[in-house]
Amino acid sequence: MAQAVAFSWIVAVKDEKENMAPLIDEIASAMQGRDPATYEVLFIDDGSSDGTELELARLKSQLPALRVLVHGRNLGKSAALRTGIRAARHSVIVTMDGDGQNDPADVHTMLAPFAQHEANLGIVAGQRIKREDTFAKRMASKIANRVRRWLLSDGTRDSVCGWKAMPRDLFLRLPYFDNMHRFLIALTMREGYAVRLIDVRDRRRLHGRSKYTNWGRLVVGVPDLLGVAWLMRRFRGSVEAREL
Repeated sequence: MAQAVAFSWIVAVKDEKENMAPLIDEIASAMQGRDPATYEVLFIDDGSSDGTELELARLKSQLPALRVLVHGRNLGKSAALRTGIRAARHSVIVTMDGDGQNDPADVHTMLAPFAQHEANLGIVAGQRIKREDTFAKRMASKIANRVRRWLLSDGTRDSVCGWKAMPRDLFLRLPYFDNMHRFLIALTMREGYAVRLIDVRDRRRLHGRSKYTNWGRLVVGVPDLLGVAWLMRRFRGSVEAREL
């Protein structure tokens, strides 16, 4: 049924040259047999300095559905995702991390609720079953998720998983700020839409290094979390207007 949902696959990357060829190959395998008119794959190079841009350009011949957008400087993951989503041609968007830790085969699982036309569905969010990260990152994430759930009541154990699927127009209506991708579930709930949480696999990073540190996440994460908590409380909810 997921084959019937036309979608745009959005992947933000920075300095991931070595991961691009195997990831594109896996995406091509996941899309094998699918009508090319029903999907596109957008990679947004967010100011890479390792040749990721050139590698993606080379790989376009291996995946005709691939489109490559390039930021002249690093703006951050949320900005890169928004660039891709604004350029997307389909009404449903699916985001995935570009470091190889997300398995492209899970895209069908992410699209299934849209194929089933679940009522008032706003976002399908992946939750990693087993984190393939260092102990320090797992513990920091566990603590951060508990604090976030307490403040936002978003009901997810893994808000930063790269897998998200949602209507394109809904994403573009949400209040934008840097690092908003960490709060898409709460922001979607704020608008009155339903959330569907789905378990997905996590894999070990084979090439390159993570762009995030625990300290870096803490410095930007606390003000962002408090800001989103304020947004949640200063909103009376959406309503459909009736024209007379």
